[in-house]
Amino acid sequence: MNVPLTPEIEKWVLSKVETGFYSSSSEVVRDALRLLHQSESEKVRKLDELRSDLQIGLEQLRAGKGREFNHALIDEIKKRGRARIGA
Repeated sequence: MNVPLTPEIEKWVLSKVETGFYSSSSEVVRDALRLLHQSESEKVRKLDELRSDLQIGLEQLRAGKGREFNHALIDEIKKRGRARIGA
């Protein structure tokens, strides 16, 4: 497979080979594509997790377990968040 690169990207790829960390341009491109694949997979995983959390929240609302969103609740959420960060 041949993939045309912009001059800027081609220069960057060649600079990576020149460092000695990669033995060829193909290695650089394969590594970049592997990282892109990992990144996209992580985004999909996080989106699926968010959808699941939203579904749980909607089910809780339907079951009457919701709370009014007001300043007191905001303060409580902030307090719990700060406690998590401090832990």
